[in-house]
Amino acid sequence: MPIETRTARLTVLIDPDKKAVFEHLCAQEDQTPSQVVRRLIRDYIELRLGQPWEPGQNLEDVRRKSGRGKQ
Repeated sequence: MPIETRTARLTVLIDPDKKAVFEHLCAQEDQTPSQVVRRLIRDYIELRLGQPWEPGQNLEDVRRKSGRGKQ
């Protein structure tokens, strides 16, 4: 299984109080906020695709597997 490359950046603006609570909860689970967000994104992708997503799959791979073509 290929290793994920982590070179793309996603910037999200959220309420400061929500950020503080999120960071606190992540720390309680001994996880960084980045780890939790990556897991949430992967879970969302797999939910929407209805199948597991593997590192190394790109948008064209996903379109081919889902039969949706270019969108």
